[in-house]
Amino acid sequence: MDIRMAAAHLLVILLWGSAFAGIRHGLEGYSPEHLSFLRLLVGSSALLCYAVISKMKLPEIKDWPVIFLFGFLGFAVYQTALNFGEQTVSAGAASLLVSTSPVFIGLLGKMFNQERTGKWYWSGALISMAGIVLISFGAGGGFELGIGVLLILIASLSESLYFVFQKNYLEKYGALPFTAYTIWAATIFMGFFAPGIGSQIAEAPLGATISAIYLGLFPTVVAYFAIAFITAQSGASEAASSLYLTPAASFIIAWIWLGEVPAIITLAGGVITLIGVSLTYLKGRSEMAGSSLEIKG
Repeated sequence: MDIRMAAAHLLVILLWGSAFAGIRHGLEGYSPEHLSFLRLLVGSSALLCYAVISKMKLPEIKDWPVIFLFGFLGFAVYQTALNFGEQTVSAGAASLLVSTSPVFIGLLGKMFNQERTGKWYWSGALISMAGIVLISFGAGGGFELGIGVLLILIASLSESLYFVFQKNYLEKYGALPFTAYTIWAATIFMGFFAPGIGSQIAEAPLGATISAIYLGLFPTVVAYFAIAFITAQSGASEAASSLYLTPAASFIIAWIWLGEVPAIITLAGGVITLIGVSLTYLKGRSEMAGSSLEIKG
């Protein structure tokens, strides 16, 4: 692995690992829906500049409904549900819950694409569920926490739907253009929450606003450029392999940034969850490998 590839891997791990702490910090000044809108607005603006410079073509009109659906699922629902979930779930635990997306992807592939799911998948799924239970207990228990965990799992399911069905459009438009289209679509959806954003920006602590801008520029945009570089050089499996370190990076960053110290039971649940997710990955399906890129914030 040359220096550029190593740097790209490190960049993705750190940026997506930092997103969960960035969300917790951003929520100190913004509502979950306004934080999602501001993050997407910043990311959309940056991608618009890139589109102009690179002379990116617009998608075919017949694909617009699908692009809006994908933007709704993969970014609007994902980010908003994650934001609401992180009101009661720590950044590190949230990253572990999101990392279950390969389990959902395998189940969706079986339901809609008649893909075979063998003993590795089902063993991994059961182990992952056991890990999720431990993470829930480690975060403190109670009904309110249960809602937070459920919302983050909904976020993981939503992005899994996005990545299971996007394959044909990635091949048609390319990873970066298609991502830009869906982020723009998601921003339009979240525009319903634009009223009041001006007053929140004026009243929010500066740090929370900086976090929102950071989320929009770096985990949402820069990390995708790094992933695209890795995938172009070595394929999706290579890009996926290092992203199992994202939850570990998330715990470390949340500890440094927010002072979150994870409970022992949360760490144990995290290890069990990642073991389960790894077993689903051992199925060796290329689609699973590509979808595992989405352990993000």
